Amino acid sequence: MKTRIKELRARENLTQQQLADKVHVRRETIVFLEKGKYNPSLKLAYDISQVFNLHIEEVFLVGE
Repeated sequence: MKTRIKELRARENLTQQQLADKVHVRRETIVFLEKGKYNPSLKLAYDISQVFNLHIEEVFLVGE
C-alpha cells in the first residue's frame, strides 16, 4: 500500500517521532508505513488522516 505520509509530514514539519506520538504508536510503525511494508488498522489509518485533516483515501492510496 502506498501512502502520502512522508510528503504530508514534510508539509507539516513533523518528524516521524512527532507523528508517532500524536497517533500513539512507535516511530518504527511510521517508518514501515512510509515504506509500504505495513498495513495499518482502520483506527490507525483514521488517526493519521485526522492529524493531516484529510480523508483516509487521501493519505492511503489503495491499489496504486
